[in-house]
Amino acid sequence: MHDLIALTPLGARDPRRDHHLGHSLIEVTDVALASVAARLGREADAAALVATVTGAEAPAPARATASAFWMGPDQWMVEAPFATHEDLARQITAQANGAASVTEQTDAWCRFDLKGDRLADIFERLCNADLRRFTGGKAVRTAIEHLGCFLICRSPTHVSVIGPRSSAGSLHHALLTAMKSAL
Repeated sequence: MHDLIALTPLGARDPRRDHHLGHSLIEVTDVALASVAARLGREADAAALVATVTGAEAPAPARATASAFWMGPDQWMVEAPFATHEDLARQITAQANGAASVTEQTDAWCRFDLKGDRLADIFERLCNADLRRFTGGKAVRTAIEHLGCFLICRSPTHVSVIGPRSSAGSLHHALLTAMKSAL
C-alpha cells in the first residue's frame, strides 16, 4: 500500500504563513472549489442552483458572496469547507438537473489570503485592480506577474488571491515581495 501525503500548493505539509509589519500572507488549503457554468437557455436555472447551494443570491458581475464569486457571464466559482465538501462538484451536479456544467476546481487553483490595513499599497505594485475603491464583496479577474488571477475582496482588510496552482511558488513570491516593498 502507498503512503501518500497531501502537499500544499507550495509543496509543504502545512500551509505557509508569512507576516510583515502587521500584515499576513496565508496559504489557504481548506477550501473546496467548483465552477458552475450555465447551459444555453438555462441561465436563470443555473443562477438559482448557485443560490440554492450557497444560501445566497448568485453573485452579480464583479461581485462575491461568502461562498461564491462571479467568473464571467453566467459563470460562478463556488467555495465550501473542504472538510465537509471534498466532493463539492459532485454535490452541486446532483442538484443541477442539466441546468449547468459543473467542474471540480479544487486542485487547479491555489489561494492566498492577505490581511492588513494597507492592502491597496500592496496591490498597486501587483496589478491594475484599484483596491482603494473595494469595500468588500467585490471579485475581479486580473493579472499578477503574468498569471491570470481572481481577487476576492472579502473586506477592506482581507483579500483572497486565487491563481493557478502550477504557479503557486511564483505567485507567493510576487505577493510576499510586494508586501515587503509596500510596507
